[in-house]
Order: sequence, then C-alpha cells, then structure tokens
Amino acid sequence: MRTFRQNPTHPSRARTAAAAALAALTLAATVACGADDGAGDTTSEVSATEHNEADVAFASDMIQHHAQALSMVDLTLGRTLDPEVQDLAEQIREAQAPEIELMADWLTGWGEDVPETMRDHVNAGHDHGGAAESMEGMEGMDADMPGMMSAEDMTALEDASDADFQALWLEMMIEHHTGAVEMAETEQEDGRYQDAVELAGTIVESQTAEIETMQGLLG
Repeated sequence: MRTFRQNPTHPSRARTAAAAALAALTLAATVACGADDGAGDTTSEVSATEHNEADVAFASDMIQHHAQALSMVDLTLGRTLDPEVQDLAEQIREAQAPEIELMADWLTGWGEDVPETMRDHVNAGHDHGGAAESMEGMEGMDADMPGMMSAEDMTALEDASDADFQALWLEMMIEHHTGAVEMAETEQEDGRYQDAVELAGTIVESQTAEIETMQGLLG
C-alpha cells in the first residue's frame, strides 16, 4: 500500500506567513483606529500657524461671551457678598479679561473684525455696567449663543435685592459658564489653530471647576 506523506515544510511556512500577515493587518487596523480617535484627530489636524472658520467663530463668539461675564462681575461691585463669592468674581475677571485681549489679537492677525461687545458701550463714559447700558450693548448680539443672558436677565440681576443678588448671580453664572464650556468643546472638536484649541481646553477645565465651586456655594 502506498502512503502519501505531506511535506511538512511548505504548509508550515504558509501558516507562518499567513499569521505574520494577519498580525500586520491587525497592527495596521489598531494604528488606524488610534488615528481616528478624537484626541488623535486634534493632534494631527491642529496647526501652529493656520486657522479655519471654527477658530474665527470661537474667538468672535467667546469675546462677546467673556465680555458679558465681566459685566456680570461688574455688577458685584458694591454688593455684600460672601468672601468665597467675591474671590470667585475676581478670579473670573482675572482669567477672562486677558483672554479677550488674546482672542482679539488673533482676529486682528487673521484680518477678521473684532466684534463689539456690551462692554464697548458700557465703558464709553460709564464706570460700570448699568441695566440701560447693558441692554444697549446687547443689541445685535447672538441671542442663541449658549449661556448668554438676555438684557432682561441682566436688568433683573442689577435690580435684585441684596438678599437675592448673590444666589441669582451664582445661578446665572453657572448657566453662563455651562454655555462657555459647550462653545469651547466645539472648538476642541473643529478648530485648527493650535493656540485656540489649547485655550478652549483651558476654558473647559477652569470653568468646569468654577461651576462645581458655584454649585457648592449655592448649597
């Protein structure tokens, strides 16, 4: 009887080659998945010099958003507040005023218009934001911008009694910060200019922490 012996060398080599190919494909797929990850997209797409429409929208909108936050801080002047709330108001001023200047510089460098804000009107001959000036300065602003207060909201805050002011201010600033975080997260996803994307990350981190602080102050 004739027996047939399979050559053990070639099938083994074939299996080894197939396994190697499979491993290579698996590695390639893993790398591709990593490149598709959100953080990977941001890292690969940002530029130290180039910007896109999302960067322009972020800077333009956030300038107006920050300006309103500073006007809300202005309304704390002369009010009796808990020390923690007063410290928080000054912390917001110290963080957001320089960020406005930074974003305005970006827009100027890109050949874009720097938007007017409610503070441009308020500061034109006024010490700080009053209700009438706030309403005038808010004309033409994007009412749909996340977290933005209406002119009526600002008037209600200014007219609040001392007993009600602090809680109302915290509630409004929590809403305002929540909108800023949403806007910054959009920039993180869609922006191209590295400095703008990094600022968005700073805003998300700092304002999320401030939201938690304010929630604690409200009890």
